[in-house]
Amino acid sequence: MKSRLSAGIGAILVLVIAVLTTASSADGVSQRAPSCGSADLKASYRYSDSGAGHVWGWIVLRNRSEHSCRIGGFGGIAYVGDRDGTQVGAAADRTGTATTYLLRPGRRVRSLLQETRAANYPPSRCRPRHVDGFRVYVPNSTRAQYVAHSTTGCGNRNVHLLTHGAYGRP
Repeated sequence: MKSRLSAGIGAILVLVIAVLTTASSADGVSQRAPSCGSADLKASYRYSDSGAGHVWGWIVLRNRSEHSCRIGGFGGIAYVGDRDGTQVGAAADRTGTATTYLLRPGRRVRSLLQETRAANYPPSRCRPRHVDGFRVYVPNSTRAQYVAHSTTGCGNRNVHLLTHGAYGRP
């Protein structure tokens, strides 16, 4: 009986050590991986649903590099227009809790984006303007990407139409 108990405890200890070693080496890989930069990622938009004066979609960041990199948290998102990248209205407000992920080549993270329709506001307050798309900054980057998305925004920067969540796994 004692030998079976000892063998069982030994097997459990081996399993626990294997799990801990795997977890620490996985953390070590993610800590050694560089942060994802704008050049590593391709931003896109995916429509999800709409109703009650809002539109929901996803800003998706796909790792197009040949290496793994770390990403997490918030980037920056704003409407742009005038066919020259001029910001239209306020930048997106942020919501949620940031987490860091190891993003392997070809994999993606996404941020839930909520757009409040400009028509919800009186034209005198909103000052409606045509929007060509989004300016998207990936987390920890100062270089923006452009994502086409035709809609109407508010020229008044005191009217906040956009809210986006922290980037996470799909």
